[in-house]
Amino acid sequence: MTVEEKSASLAELRESCLSCHGCALADTRTNVVFGKGNPDADILFIGEAPGEKEDLSGQPFVGAAGKLLDKYLNFIELGLDDVYIANILKCRPPKNRDPLPEEQNACIGFLREQLKIIEPKAIICLGRIAAMRVIKPDFRITAEHGQWFEKGGYSIMAVYHPAALLRDPRKKTDMLNDFKEIERHIKK
Repeated sequence: MTVEEKSASLAELRESCLSCHGCALADTRTNVVFGKGNPDADILFIGEAPGEKEDLSGQPFVGAAGKLLDKYLNFIELGLDDVYIANILKCRPPKNRDPLPEEQNACIGFLREQLKIIEPKAIICLGRIAAMRVIKPDFRITAEHGQWFEKGGYSIMAVYHPAALLRDPRKKTDMLNDFKEIERHIKK
């Protein structure tokens, strides 16, 4: 698909997502948070669900965690023009609680379609919840972050969620090393 075709396909999928009422979160959302970035990106970042700022703006990763993610992307000379960022859930869970399995199941089809359209070379899960859904149910973020997994023809890695780094800055060195590995992987 050309970039224009990918953009059009993502826009069509977004319209479908805007009218979704597949779970109860549709009743409490302010905005659907579909995704943002380059529709022809080599890297797809996947978070778990929108937070309050994302729900208000309709854009993923716009709060403090998003600003921190931008810094790590800049470190490996990437920006939003180079990557695509989405979440498993497109609607915010109340009080930013972990997404329930039935909410993930109701929403995962949109993420799968985004993946098919974008066709990235690598997928990076941001945090434990995304890694447990995308990589394997028993994923252990502390032990397995920064490791590549092959699944469905994709190279997939999980890193700490940027919000975890805000709570525990000691993890920032691990994140830096993981991003160096992402850079090495995409340049080979």
